[in-house]
Amino acid sequence: MRVNKAVVYLASFFLVVGLSLAAAQQDQNSSSMGKSGKTSPGFSMDDQKFMKQAADGGMAEVELGQLAVEKAASPEVKKFGQRMVDDHGKANEQLKSIAGRKGVTLPSQPSAKHQAMKDKLSKLAGEQFDNAYMAEMLKDHQKDVAEFRRESESAKDPDVKNFAAQTLPTLQDHLKQAQSLAPKNSERSALQESSAAQR
Repeated sequence: MRVNKAVVYLASFFLVVGLSLAAAQQDQNSSSMGKSGKTSPGFSMDDQKFMKQAADGGMAEVELGQLAVEKAASPEVKKFGQRMVDDHGKANEQLKSIAGRKGVTLPSQPSAKHQAMKDKLSKLAGEQFDNAYMAEMLKDHQKDVAEFRRESESAKDPDVKNFAAQTLPTLQDHLKQAQSLAPKNSERSALQESSAAQR
């Protein structure tokens, strides 16, 4: 009987160890799918950088758009602000979904630079707010269009490449609208900044 008990104990021990190892293996498999925040193997650093910058800029566009809906004097600027909330909000959700699948951790709030711009704009009112907001939107969208165009051509990951290509026409449309609403002097200075940045 003593021998049988020893066999039962040993069998139980190996069963428990086996189940623990299987559970550990399963955890490892699920973490490699991005749930643990680990990036998919072979995922390009440039694609990651683009995703993080796009998320940062997209969140800022939504927050500044909400500010424009509240504070803008011109109905056209208010309408533009609402479009920023809608379009960038939708793009942000698509980007989050891709990031979740790839295991890329995106920023959860806009950067200090974008926060400083929001603080600056929130102190303005009326036409002064409209001009400053639209000048910022013009500058932002010139930069966004250039970045999304580059990523739509050179991204390594097909999902990221597709996201950039699908979002680009919307951003180009935003840029056209910003050009028509921004004060003329800001359009000149934004173009000068843009060409200086490309040198």
